[in-house]
Amino acid sequence: MPKHLLPTSVVGSYPQPGWLIDRALLSKSVPRIRMQGLWRVPKPQLEEAQDDATTVAIRDMERAGIDIVTDGEIRRESYSNRFATALDGIDTDNPAVIVSRSGLKTPVPRVVAPLRRHHPIELRDLEFLRGQTDRTAKITLPGPFTLSQQAKDEFYGDEEALAMAFAEVVNAEARDLQRAGADIIQLDEPWVRNNPDAARRYAVKAIDRALDRITIPTVVHVCFGYAAIVPGSTKPTGYPFLIELADSQAQQISIEAAQPRLDLGVLRDFASKTIVLGVLDLGDPEIEPVAVIAERIRSGLRYVAPGRLVLAPDCGMKYLARTTAFGKLRAMCAAAARVRDEIS
Repeated sequence: MPKHLLPTSVVGSYPQPGWLIDRALLSKSVPRIRMQGLWRVPKPQLEEAQDDATTVAIRDMERAGIDIVTDGEIRRESYSNRFATALDGIDTDNPAVIVSRSGLKTPVPRVVAPLRRHHPIELRDLEFLRGQTDRTAKITLPGPFTLSQQAKDEFYGDEEALAMAFAEVVNAEARDLQRAGADIIQLDEPWVRNNPDAARRYAVKAIDRALDRITIPTVVHVCFGYAAIVPGSTKPTGYPFLIELADSQAQQISIEAAQPRLDLGVLRDFASKTIVLGVLDLGDPEIEPVAVIAERIRSGLRYVAPGRLVLAPDCGMKYLARTTAFGKLRAMCAAAARVRDEIS
């Protein structure tokens, strides 16, 4: 971990170039099953192309001044579908369809047999990242509760049992990533806010199982949905499921805060956790002035000690233009340096 106060991070993703992926099609949905048609590069050359785009993403983060880098999730069609559809027990050829409260129909994987991880899924991603940078390296995984909410269960017959089965395979993956040199492992759990009643029953239990025997720093990330898809005007100013994460084994809680104008008073209840605070509004197409971002940082410091605050964008950076994403990250790093000087 970086030694200075107010280290900067990304949540996970970074813009994938238009020569690699169909960005217009990408903006229309967050796929739960595989969408090979998103990729512009033929399959025989796809891995090499993804490596090249990943290198560009890492270099952009370094040039912007980011302390905690990821691989930009360049190889992923969404934050969760690549992991979910690589598991044994998943039927991806015959997806189910789930209907949201708003009537949106989404194809999802069907769970038809015991969930098993036949091989490491993100190990090469981490090894490539580790070989490209000497900065703190974070790798992200979809969380077990969210995975269970994005699948149709036709085997376990119990929603908690399904989440715990996903927790087992996520834990196996996390342990492989830890052995391979990850500095930080993050679980993405946005769906705890979609189904807070179920989350209260078993989300923390599943998260803790997924993090069992992980001794490096761990993060749980929550949000209200990507700015490119969910307008800020529809986002609440408080999470229906958040304080419950204070009891989880994760050392860090990552929250979207800038676009929804989150009431940061809730952070008082996380005295034992490091907070990864979203200070970049990705719904704003402009690069925010350093002074604006600095004030958001100061707002966080009213509730969180400097030694427990990490700065990040809100999530969904992959949907921005690359120049905008880079400019926002560079402005965030400049704002962090400004506030760091004020408190040192």
